[in-house]
Amino acid sequence: MIPYSKQNITKEDEDVLRKALFDPFLTQGPKVGEFEKSLSQKHNCADAVACSSGSAALHLAYAGCGIDEDGIGIVPAITFASTANGFKHLGARVLFCDVDPITGIIDLNSLETTLKKANSDRVSGQGVIAPVSFAGQVAPLRQCYELAKEFDFKVVEDASHSPLAIGQDEDEGIRSCSCEWTDYATLSFHPVKHLCSGEGGAVLCKTKDHAIQPRKLRSHGIIRDIDPEGNQPWKYHQTDLGWNYRLTDMQAALGLSQLKRLEKEIEKRRGLASIYNQELKAEPFSDIFELPSFHSGHVWHLYILRFKRTEWRDNAYHFLKKKGIMTQVHYIPVYHHPYFGGLSGNEKLPGAEQFFSSCLSIPLFPTMTETDQNQVIDSLQEYCYSLIF
Repeated sequence: MIPYSKQNITKEDEDVLRKALFDPFLTQGPKVGEFEKSLSQKHNCADAVACSSGSAALHLAYAGCGIDEDGIGIVPAITFASTANGFKHLGARVLFCDVDPITGIIDLNSLETTLKKANSDRVSGQGVIAPVSFAGQVAPLRQCYELAKEFDFKVVEDASHSPLAIGQDEDEGIRSCSCEWTDYATLSFHPVKHLCSGEGGAVLCKTKDHAIQPRKLRSHGIIRDIDPEGNQPWKYHQTDLGWNYRLTDMQAALGLSQLKRLEKEIEKRRGLASIYNQELKAEPFSDIFELPSFHSGHVWHLYILRFKRTEWRDNAYHFLKKKGIMTQVHYIPVYHHPYFGGLSGNEKLPGAEQFFSSCLSIPLFPTMTETDQNQVIDSLQEYCYSLIF
């Protein structure tokens, strides 16, 4: 079975993990700090706070922005539910904005309309926009940041799909995860992501001060080093109600090992995406689905086909599965989920509905072989011919 994505664990990773198992600290040791320093250097941001998952990173970043029960979070409808869940965990209201029906990226006109709606009945409380740099393409972070300033909101980039991605066209040179145009950015280290630590995540920070609250809340809301005289070095205070969102030293060690080859892994993804774009651009494929645009700054977490009919997409999923090829739909609009549907009514956003009705992610991962990719291409060709003839 060819998965749509999977981790790449090398012999070097195995050796690092084996060593970490016998280090003095399995958790709360020095490896987490090393990993955080390397992450901030790699992404050219001021600081990084490693944590237990990408979902935890979003939760911590929103808390760092000051989100509470009076707050408002604005989320593009095409994303994993975690982007919205972090706001709800803090008691905030969530508003969904639309996306571009071709890219799945946040739509700026819809965002501005949603900001006006949010401010029309906002009495107090912090607002946060959470643009998603979806599938490996940078969201329009500069424009989101400018709108955020106009409406007194903050910005948290959900960058779980986009480490080291660079914008194009009017966003040329804008780097995902750098926090140049955001207050925070968040990463996920789930096995299907660019960098795997088993599970894990990180909050990337605009300034050192931005890291203070997420770092404290990551470990129960506790602060240490509160006795400057050193007479009671064991003393600590819990100043906030935080969580246990710590990353272990074993996970940090694996993350450090994988971080060293991040650029190489991204180049492998770009190579696979380039082959897909070349091989799938002509008939019979072009009669059945459209391809994502290829550009040099895209980091290809996902390779998403957009089928011209929903039933063709749905049938393709089952056809390919029978051929031993797993695919996935990224994503169901978040407001379709019963939990959020009960909060937002029967909301439907046209761009999100169009994207959802057409999208299918096909296999793409760094260890994908030429044989694997040819099997995917040949099976898609067989499927497309079955629709035409």
